Order: sequence, then structure tokens, then C-alpha cells
Amino acid sequence: MAKCEVCGKTPQFGHNVSHSNRKTNRQFRPNIQRIKVMENGRLVSKYVCTQCIKTMSKDAKAR
Repeated sequence: MAKCEVCGKTPQFGHNVSHSNRKTNRQFRPNIQRIKVMENGRLVSKYVCTQCIKTMSKDAKAR
């Protein structure tokens, strides 16, 4: 579920780095939201990241 259906963005991995420079695993999760979108004349619910929602709203305003 943690995958954007528009751009395909998924969680990425990295490290937490403490003051003593110890590294422990961590995960960077995309901000996925559930929205309803008009697709082929009907409403469809999708899981989309916030960057894609912002881009989609820009495209709607340009029309």
C-alpha cells in the first residue's frame, strides 16, 4: 500500500546517525494519501503521494 499509483514512489532506506556516529537502519516513507480522481468520466479512488496531488491540482487549474 505504501506505493504511489501515479509515480511509483516507494519507501527508501537509510540510517539514523547518533551523536557517537552509530548507524541504525531507518525508513523514509512517502506521504501517501487516498484521493478520488476523475478517470474516464468516473470517480476512482487511488493512493497518491502528496507531490503528485500538488502536480495534479496545478494541471487542473491550467485548463
